[in-house]
Amino acid sequence: MTKYVVIVLAAGMGKRMKAGENKQFILLEDKPLIVHTLEVFDKDDWCEGILLVTREAERKRMDQLLNQYEWKKSIHLVIGGKERQDSVYQGLKNLTNKEAIIFIHDGARPFVRHADLHRLAEQASLSQAALLAVPVTDTIKQKNNELLTTLDRTTLWAAQTPQAFTFERIWQAHVAAKQAGVYGTDDASLVERIGHPVEIVEGSYQNIKITTPEDLKQANYISRTDRI
Repeated sequence: MTKYVVIVLAAGMGKRMKAGENKQFILLEDKPLIVHTLEVFDKDDWCEGILLVTREAERKRMDQLLNQYEWKKSIHLVIGGKERQDSVYQGLKNLTNKEAIIFIHDGARPFVRHADLHRLAEQASLSQAALLAVPVTDTIKQKNNELLTTLDRTTLWAAQTPQAFTFERIWQAHVAAKQAGVYGTDDASLVERIGHPVEIVEGSYQNIKITTPEDLKQANYISRTDRI
């Protein structure tokens, strides 16, 4: 058993959801989206701690929401930054357990499976950096000015979260990016930037990120038919 601590990111605005509020508070069946996500980790014996990154303006509301449910683990609230990467940095700064593997996870991904979390933790303990991803199934085109190129999809993977690291590796990557003023598209890209390889652990196509109203419809279907 490889123990991990998870930083769950819930400080975004979620404008593409067009809900008029943070999508984390939108009901998925009977509970807010963020509660579904937190329950995945709360029920996992491999998880040693949960840090939930939220916006300053929503801290009171998030705290009230958490108090409505019973949790086996303590959930530590952290105030995030302007961008996602800034929020991860704040989460890393507030970690007290730096010996466990560090997971970084989108609060809007409530369907990640325990079996995948365990394989990810084990891989990260071996390689210091790993992420869940799935093979791309669509044909991907790259357009450069007027030139259209078809990419070899057998080499392409769609990145998911959690992404998992030793504390030393992800802290080094974030500090280097902060010093250079660089913002990456995900945490793995920051580790790649400092020259360290990141291993892929194949995940599930159901581990969707709920970003748009169409995603929410799909999430309700998954929730009704196939929970963890």
